[in-house]
Amino acid sequence: MINVTEQINAVARRLGTRVVEAGEARTMTISQTYDAAVEDVWDACTNPERLPRWFLPVTGDLRLGGRYQLEGNAGGEIQRCDPPKSFAATWEFGGGISWIEVRLSPAPSGGTRFELEHTALPDDHWNQYGPGAVGIGWDLGVMGLALHLATGHGNDSAEFAAWSVSPDGIRFATLSGELWCQADIDAGADAEAARAASARTIAFYTTPPQDAPAS
Repeated sequence: MINVTEQINAVARRLGTRVVEAGEARTMTISQTYDAAVEDVWDACTNPERLPRWFLPVTGDLRLGGRYQLEGNAGGEIQRCDPPKSFAATWEFGGGISWIEVRLSPAPSGGTRFELEHTALPDDHWNQYGPGAVGIGWDLGVMGLALHLATGHGNDSAEFAAWSVSPDGIRFATLSGELWCQADIDAGADAEAARAASARTIAFYTTPPQDAPAS
């Protein structure tokens, strides 16, 4: 389906902090450069006909001030929109709220730099699972976008489900979780606590279904 090592290494991951109205929040940023024009990547990220080909089906009013709902996942309100450069929205899931911002820019060597920042207030869930609980999901998302932009086709859900439990899929989730853990430590987290949280999240992604760490 994809070269695991190549895709994992194509992605940059970092953590930081940001002050929001409710207090000091944690920020997770994931980025990758795609061999595609900014306008094409923008369309892939905002067109409701293309989003299901690499991410999830979406319904709602996809414009400034409108509300969206991803099938089986988060919904929210579109708070800022500057096509084809950036958009920001709330990310409402499981009774909680966080915030996402997508930024696109021409890459110096050609193509488009895609950057997604997810901002959330730390809570018991964060302390238990760490950033990988959300980060592995976003790693899978940027991988899906890479496949879609490279081929122009939609990703087959049955094929992806089979891949996710294959040795390559398990290796992908493990490497992603380990790198989000390292990003957490690099940002100042206690190393022992970060590794324990990462191990819990990686176990969820690489063992039979159980109660999931919600993103």
